[in-house]
Amino acid sequence: MSRIQLALNVADIASAVEFYSKLFGTEPAKRRAGYANFVIADPPLKLVLIERPDDRGRAIGGALNHLGVEVETPDEVAAAVDRLAGKGLATEVQDKITCCFAVQDKVWVNDADAVPWEIYTVLADAPAESGVTGDGSCCVPEVGDQGTIAIGSGAATSPACC
Repeated sequence: MSRIQLALNVADIASAVEFYSKLFGTEPAKRRAGYANFVIADPPLKLVLIERPDDRGRAIGGALNHLGVEVETPDEVAAAVDRLAGKGLATEVQDKITCCFAVQDKVWVNDADAVPWEIYTVLADAPAESGVTGDGSCCVPEVGDQGTIAIGSGAATSPACC
């Protein structure tokens, strides 16, 4: 079996483990001081969390935009909204939004380090990038003062794209 591994530097391992346990509905397969890894069946992913409170993000030059999980149907997006909200996570829902040259339904959440995650499905191809506001910008909701998605703002104007 093959799977993608994603290794993230995190500021606080406990907060990160709490968030990712909720996001993926599973507990870590391995947990050590400053370290955790998840073996996630759906989607197939090996998620590694490394506590580095003083220099998180340097390994990738701070270039991380956002992360996402593509699912097959709008019902799966709706189920994710219910599950995440039920776990107490703030969500930003976007239905039938044109982003990344596709019409999509999606839900956004921020992890404990303010990294934006989307769970989305592609409903149709789009011939042009119109972004959330129709101005050519893409799909990441507006980023607030602390670098977090402005959950619940209804706005999404960041020029970052998926």
